[in-house]
Amino acid sequence: MNIDQTTTKLKNSYIVSTYASSAFGAVIGVIVSIAAALFVHIVRYFSDQNHFSDIKALSYGPITLNLTTVFLIACAAVAILVLRRLFNVNRWHGPADTIYAAHQDLEPIDLKMGLASTLAALVSACGSASVGQYGPLVHFGATLGLALKQTLFVPMRSNVVIGCGVAAAISAGFDAPIAGIIFAHEAILRHFSARAMAPIATSAIVAAAMVNYVFQLPNPLSLRSEAPPLLEALLPVILSAVIFGFVAILFMQSLRFFMSLNKRLALPAYKSLFIASLCVVLVGAYIPETLGLGTQTLGELLNVPPTLGFALALFAGKIFLTSICLGFGFFGGVFSPALFVGASAGAVLGSAFVSTSQGDLSTALTLAGMASVAACVVGAPLATVFIVLELTLSYEFTLITLLAVVVSQVVSSNIFGHSFFDRQLIDRGIDLRQGRSQLLLTQTKIGAYATSDFVTSRSEQSVKQLLDALRRKNHTEAYFVSDSGLFVGKLTINQLLTAPPDAAVDDLVDHAPLLLEANTSLQQSIEKASSFVGESIPVVSSETGHLLGVVTEADLFSAYLEIQETIRDVER
Repeated sequence: MNIDQTTTKLKNSYIVSTYASSAFGAVIGVIVSIAAALFVHIVRYFSDQNHFSDIKALSYGPITLNLTTVFLIACAAVAILVLRRLFNVNRWHGPADTIYAAHQDLEPIDLKMGLASTLAALVSACGSASVGQYGPLVHFGATLGLALKQTLFVPMRSNVVIGCGVAAAISAGFDAPIAGIIFAHEAILRHFSARAMAPIATSAIVAAAMVNYVFQLPNPLSLRSEAPPLLEALLPVILSAVIFGFVAILFMQSLRFFMSLNKRLALPAYKSLFIASLCVVLVGAYIPETLGLGTQTLGELLNVPPTLGFALALFAGKIFLTSICLGFGFFGGVFSPALFVGASAGAVLGSAFVSTSQGDLSTALTLAGMASVAACVVGAPLATVFIVLELTLSYEFTLITLLAVVVSQVVSSNIFGHSFFDRQLIDRGIDLRQGRSQLLLTQTKIGAYATSDFVTSRSEQSVKQLLDALRRKNHTEAYFVSDSGLFVGKLTINQLLTAPPDAAVDDLVDHAPLLLEANTSLQQSIEKASSFVGESIPVVSSETGHLLGVVTEADLFSAYLEIQETIRDVER
């Protein structure tokens, strides 16, 4: 076979695999859109029960409690306890786990925990807890994609399948396929790959088509105002965007504070849920708009500027309620609450500026705040801007949003970090700031590269016997081990050559040579070996101290190059 034939065969194989992966992406798009539609309709049904129920309210002094809210949040708390016991849940899984799984294959998504977490988010949202829906849908999309891959034995990379599920979830949730594609690459995969683009794009487009033509979900964001001239909005937007960056930091720190507070208190799950439920009932009695997803209130904020006092109440109430719900046992996303918090912050700032143009500056700042805070929280500025573009179909509003997102992102990323999810991973000892290669170097254990190409020595050997053994194997170093195989020390040929031939080797042993434990990461091993001079480094068991093998500097270099090649293959 000549070169031209080989090239043609490779091209045909690539084309076939691309179409096949795109077809699988379409399947994921259909199934995820069905799940998203069910999620939205179920939550909306219970939300309607809460708002339009005939059950009378209970008044106690100045407090008027909605008995439907009390009933729903109590049922949700009980359901959460049942799910925790049924699935043996230690912690709920969300977008942070999706991001981590997309960056490595050693710790894939736990399918059981993914399902349990989605059900917990659904239950929490139905019970009027102040949580979001998009984060759980993103993780569920990724979980579902991987489950299908394993069931159907689809020969696709896991990170591409995860990207398909994520893109479909965002596309279906916002009816924004372009934003879904960008979100999958920007926030989850964090690289653009030609091989991944086709299936991810197909998944997002199919999900959007299903939402539009089959389920006919309403547009979650419709504007009735016209955008103000960009020149007039420039200064107010820039000044407000700086504040939006600090608002995002406040929101994320509040989430972290209540999560850590619950850990410090170490309360049983039922007590934590009781506290969160009580807060939902009490805050809902005064500010019912902060309950649940808040989609309807968000639309009202964008189209009907609220009073300053009401906007401040929404802002403070949503931050507190979301933090207490997510920190004390309920589960859900942070994207929807971030949109709400940003919109209420924008409404507050909008009251400080008086528009003299034909456009509505208040709406522009509300929209800019919504997008800016959400972009900072989830770490997806471009995707958030495209969500605004696809939902509003307004180029002018999108430009204003883009300006605000860029400015706020600079503030938030430099003070807090890339996103709330990245901080969650850092809290678990996982740092993605150095990229895939650093993560894989950290995950890979040196024990996997240990070889048995070494000479051992025991106490009964003489110097001459050990020298003969080294010559036969063409080595310059030997390792002294006990009768039970425990590592004792190292001997070098230089030590042996200067010793009497009949002398015992016991007195020549270096008992403190450079050694590596089997569970030491490849990254740490390279760092330790950076100043090493010698033939090889012993690798010992971390638990027993037995000598498992040795690695050379060449082994370390080969392992490093192998990982770099793996990363290049993933990102091609």
